[in-house]
Amino acid sequence: MPKLIVAILTNLHTCHDVIRLWEELGVPGATILDSMGMRNLKERQAHRDDLPLMPSLRSMLEQEEFNHRTVFSVVPDEFDVDQLIHRTEGLVGDFEAPHTGLIFVTPVLQIRGLRPRDRS
Repeated sequence: MPKLIVAILTNLHTCHDVIRLWEELGVPGATILDSMGMRNLKERQAHRDDLPLMPSLRSMLEQEEFNHRTVFSVVPDEFDVDQLIHRTEGLVGDFEAPHTGLIFVTPVLQIRGLRPRDRS
């Protein structure tokens, strides 16, 4: 069964290194999103009284840079997820330590549109 790997990186500068590592380890492709944790959003709201309680996506995008990068990929069943996590922690630090982010893996029950990567 394929797996979805999701890593939320709090250090923006490690994202490119993580992507290079994942590619080196055989990850077929990844998607990277700018993201912001709820705690950061609440802290910003606490310091500003002009933000709505539930800001629109547009207003969030107009603000300064996001605090995290969320990287995710679907890998085949035989992929060595433990090695990927271990090597990723070698770059970003122990995910159990504060301010490193988090990583999780979950099974993918169904998938449509996943095609083999063209290596030419």
